[in-house]
Amino acid sequence: MPATSSDTEVLPGVHTRLERRSLLPDQHLVDGGYTSLPHLEQATREHRVTVLGPLPGNPTRQHRRGEGFARDDFRIDFDRKEVTCPQGQTSAGRHGPHPTSSPTAAPLIVARFTKNQCQPCPVRAKCTSSRDSHRTVGFPPHELLELQQRNRADQQDPAWHKRYAVRSGIEGTICEFAHGRGHGMRRCRYCGQPKAYLQRVLTAIAVDIERLRRRRAPATADSLPGPPRPAGHPTPTFLASRQLTQQRPRSPTESS
Repeated sequence: MPATSSDTEVLPGVHTRLERRSLLPDQHLVDGGYTSLPHLEQATREHRVTVLGPLPGNPTRQHRRGEGFARDDFRIDFDRKEVTCPQGQTSAGRHGPHPTSSPTAAPLIVARFTKNQCQPCPVRAKCTSSRDSHRTVGFPPHELLELQQRNRADQQDPAWHKRYAVRSGIEGTICEFAHGRGHGMRRCRYCGQPKAYLQRVLTAIAVDIERLRRRRAPATADSLPGPPRPAGHPTPTFLASRQLTQQRPRSPTESS
């Protein structure tokens, strides 16, 4: 994908292509850049794929500071369309769900409390700093809220982290691909997507060859000779590939 593509926008296309090739997994482990509530729900509904990955945390001030009343401290009743605050006050109104400007953000339901409810409250400072002195609570629709809460709860389970640790393999590959000695892709020496694609393919070949070498000769895996280059100068991919062939000097017989 082009570098300007957002990770959170490509997951549905990935699943569509995997389904076309009959390669859909039951569980798909992704990093936090790919997770969003709508896409997690869409993957389950359309492809029966469980996406395993960390969702963004609660961004509210109360949750970040660990003090005051965050959204999860409010009791949400979807049947009665009411929200009750920790002090027992019931919301005066509820609006939504409203669509958001981002395709990866869930629709938002907004519940409002009145000034008459919030201003006399003895713990108002823990709840809101609004100039209007009343609290507003936003949350996604019922199915998405349950999915969000379940995902965040699972992330606190050591078993979840043990399962998610399987991603270390691909993370190591990405790190080697981007920053590896002699074939890093952090800086591309070409302009234009077609030429950049060529460098990416050659870099992948270089990484595969080096991994094959490591399997055969693990004791000398990191002892590749290479020509010196100025500091900060990007190493061309073809040079990295050529390096991999210089495992030993050729004998006079081989040279002839």
